[in-house]
Amino acid sequence: MAKYVMFFSVTGDALARFIEKPEDRRPPVQRAAEAAGGTLDAYYWMFGQYDGLAICDLPNSAAAAALALAVTSSGIFKHFETHELIAADDLVGILQKAQTLRPDYRPPG
Repeated sequence: MAKYVMFFSVTGDALARFIEKPEDRRPPVQRAAEAAGGTLDAYYWMFGQYDGLAICDLPNSAAAAALALAVTSSGIFKHFETHELIAADDLVGILQKAQTLRPDYRPPG
């Protein structure tokens, strides 16, 4: 499975609803990840550019896209972005593959 981080910011209306009716959002996010064939690894709220993030293990990018589309269709997000995470242990192999591909690429000009 691949690991994805999803950064999100919610609308002011959604924040107002959270204040009116506080709830732990991990269970619904976990259920959505499981429905996409994966699991929720971490779920955090934070200060700064984004309101929070979720880290999920998902079968592939199609599952990640489907999950992102399902949750963003709710309309509560003003910003939502998904990034596939690359494990540090995988970097050497990726760099070695890039090394073999480099001779086949010609830069512009």
